[in-house]
Amino acid sequence: MDIIKVENLSFDYITRDEDGNIIEQSSALKNVNLSVPEGQFLAILGHNGCGKSTLAKHFNAILTPTAGKVTVLGMDTSNDDLLLDIRKNVGMVFQNPDNQLVATIVEEDVAFAPENLGVEPKEIRTRVDEALKQVDMYEFREHAPHQLSGGQKQRVAIAGIIAMQPRCIVMDEPTAMLDPKGRREVMKTIKRLNREQGITVILITHYMDEAAQADRVVVMDKGSVLMDDLPRKIFARADELRKVGLDVPQVTELCCMLRENGVKISKEIIFEDECAEAIAKLPLKKKSAEMVKEPISTRNTEESAEIAKLENLTYKYSIGTPFEKTAVDNVNLTIAKGEFVGIIGHTGSGKSTLIQHLNGLIKPTGGMVLIDGRNIWDKDVNIRDVRFKVGIVFQYSEHQLFEETVAKDIAYGPRNMGLSEEEIAKSVKNAAESMGITHLLEKSPFELSGGQQRRVALAGVLAMNPEVLILDEPAAGLDPKGRDKILGMIKQYHEKSGKTIILVSHSMEDIVKFAEKVLVMNKGKLFCYDQTDKVFERTDELVSIGLDVPQVTRLSHRLADFGINIGNDIYTTERAVMRIMTLI
Repeated sequence: MDIIKVENLSFDYITRDEDGNIIEQSSALKNVNLSVPEGQFLAILGHNGCGKSTLAKHFNAILTPTAGKVTVLGMDTSNDDLLLDIRKNVGMVFQNPDNQLVATIVEEDVAFAPENLGVEPKEIRTRVDEALKQVDMYEFREHAPHQLSGGQKQRVAIAGIIAMQPRCIVMDEPTAMLDPKGRREVMKTIKRLNREQGITVILITHYMDEAAQADRVVVMDKGSVLMDDLPRKIFARADELRKVGLDVPQVTELCCMLRENGVKISKEIIFEDECAEAIAKLPLKKKSAEMVKEPISTRNTEESAEIAKLENLTYKYSIGTPFEKTAVDNVNLTIAKGEFVGIIGHTGSGKSTLIQHLNGLIKPTGGMVLIDGRNIWDKDVNIRDVRFKVGIVFQYSEHQLFEETVAKDIAYGPRNMGLSEEEIAKSVKNAAESMGITHLLEKSPFELSGGQQRRVALAGVLAMNPEVLILDEPAAGLDPKGRDKILGMIKQYHEKSGKTIILVSHSMEDIVKFAEKVLVMNKGKLFCYDQTDKVFERTDELVSIGLDVPQVTRLSHRLADFGINIGNDIYTTERAVMRIMTLI
């Protein structure tokens, strides 16, 4: 039985004037046909703006078709009289949990939907507790949602839908804001709900490894369904996926690269276990690779002067209340000029709190922050000048945009610095060129795609020419092409300008690809701070504190189980391929 059926669905976004006349109309979905059997785990992939979220909103009648038909368990979503029954059966988790949290206490928020469905109080209590346990948030049941990290809020939002006990759950990038442990827990929850309780799951994601775990994958492009097949069949079409801004799991990419080097290996491999087994079956001449290593970073900053220093930095929230919490605990570290530093840590580990100290957005409750050797909270230091020297681009930085045009938005910072109009124009031009958006300067930032908005926000900080650029999850929510584009531009800016870059990310693949050094936070403390290779050699320790390593690193460990040694420093597919080829 199909729980959802989409027939010839088309949908247009329409803007009307005060008299009801159409002034703008854009097509978001075109003749989409899709059936979702009850009990299936379906993943939907596609680049930003391809129509994934628009389609998902039709599944529980948030949107209704311009043409065609959508039915849920036979109920037409265009029939207003059926809305309650439709939404009882299809729950939706959005990308941004702030759009869904409504109560002042976590357990009250999770109870909100069951209460509105008329569930008995005793049953609500049971559902709330079970839902919170399933997303590992039970210990936070009496906390206020606004005190939680972004990832923790997302888990609460998921728990709220689980407590409804719908027959289908639609999740629009629910793991985009989560740390690796949180992602694993959510995926484990999704599979348990699907496999054990028979709940239909529709997962929209930009993580290829998540899609690989589904029963079926649908790929969208330009508002239409481009592919619809089993995950391994979809990912075997790697070249086609890349043409529409997508990617493949690392082990699939590795197999493709091996095939390009003449190795006979399947192109339908999507998991590290099967990849290790396939490599072990190859006619290898030897079992231990030549440890030739291409360094991920070639920049030498050992002798560089320090730009930022933290001495015994401590910060406590809600001091003197029952919710008092130490977010940063006695951290000491030094960052040299010109370094590209990655910061990783589990959700709530203190990453965001730490970086906000570096330009004075937060004042320490203990210890000192020094920029260029000066304590930024000394009486004779102008904190405004510090903020021009240390720029921060926040997660979902498009929320920082507010001006009429892109040019005006980028010019806002330089103008507040007191620069002349000539200097402002030059700053805007240089920043726009760095981000590849010179052709967008006269457009409204609100007309742009998510990836373009992200680059505009970044350009607005670059225009102030900061000595230190801090980026908090700059690629969150972007498709693989958009992610690679913005991170590639940041890397180019770093190499060209020599400025210090601090990148906060939950993507281990991004960190190993770009960072020279990695700072690891754990429960508010500095766990370690070292060269990238040295940090990721500590695989077991990283996993023990809720982090992860790239899929290709896990592959190297699986190969070791077969007696094949390609080294314990495998973090990129390129290095893995290079080592494996020395065995053949």
